[in-house]
Amino acid sequence: MKNKGVRLSKNVVPLEYDIQLKPDLENFTFSGVETIKLLILKSSHTLTLHSKEIAIETADVILGSEKVFAGKITYDKKTETATFLFPKFIPTGKVKLRLVFQGILNDKMRGFYRSKYSIDEKEYHMATTQFEATDARRAFPCFDEPAHKAIFHVSFVVPKGKTAISNTLPVSVREHDGEFEIVKFMPTPKMSTYLLAFIVGDFENVESKTKNGTRVRVFTTPGKKHQAKFALECAVKTLEFYEKYFDIKFPLPVLDMIAIPDFSSGAMENWGAVTYRESAILVDEEHSSLSNKQWVALVVAHELAHQWFGNLVTMKWWTHLWLNEGFASYIEYLAVDKLFPKWDIWTQFMTDDLGRGLRL
Repeated sequence: MKNKGVRLSKNVVPLEYDIQLKPDLENFTFSGVETIKLLILKSSHTLTLHSKEIAIETADVILGSEKVFAGKITYDKKTETATFLFPKFIPTGKVKLRLVFQGILNDKMRGFYRSKYSIDEKEYHMATTQFEATDARRAFPCFDEPAHKAIFHVSFVVPKGKTAISNTLPVSVREHDGEFEIVKFMPTPKMSTYLLAFIVGDFENVESKTKNGTRVRVFTTPGKKHQAKFALECAVKTLEFYEKYFDIKFPLPVLDMIAIPDFSSGAMENWGAVTYRESAILVDEEHSSLSNKQWVALVVAHELAHQWFGNLVTMKWWTHLWLNEGFASYIEYLAVDKLFPKWDIWTQFMTDDLGRGLRL
């Protein structure tokens, strides 16, 4: 028997997502409503999307003036997909699919997850995301492949007083049910699902601006923003350097960098909202070593390189991720050498990177 392919059908193309999520930081769940504008290239009774650990309550499409509900929703655990069977054929052309669903804020540091930290021995939680490579499907049903780029309209329903962060800047905040507010963000550029970021919690931040007017902010858990100044300075200078070097303006109005207490890798280059392990972004001027500073500068330069190489230009499939990562792992040294010439960082590159490469 021939192996069934793991990729989604090329006959359905996502164009735009409108997603509203409501995380519950006490019960560690979330609810969501999304509408996906699709381009159907071949008429069919079914639609298949990626979905993992999500309970989809309803799925419907608008056909003409009629709302048609899926009669059956089936899940395939192996391919991590959900298939909707409709009583009518979905014609070719543009169509809107609307989904209502529930999910879990897991503790696996994958998908939409909860991160834990303590202040004065009291425990707190935030909701954050890690989608690369294939975990956006844990947060919302989607076409979770890098080539399936689309525009995302994101909004969160959050308790008043909480900070909500996504890839772009908020355009509106309106009251909802007395204790909540709906934070709506600007639409994103056309982008891959793995680069989305959804973050809700208690944060404080430091802020600056590049010469071109891009807002740069670093968010930390309460009481740590004094350790974010070095990363902020690095980010501003690195952004300015890359804009000049690549001769392409950073395409978003904001670059946020967020220090996350529970984080599986060093950092993740979500477009406009880069997440970091605390040790890869925080520098305590009185206690941090120079090697710690160098590490932070290199990680910031690496993630910001991805804003162009990876985010603006993306590999079609994961087989070519080496190109994305290889380039960022080289260019980070170029940026840091420009920012801190006294560090003689290329000598370090010889021992740390080139030596390791030759050894392999």
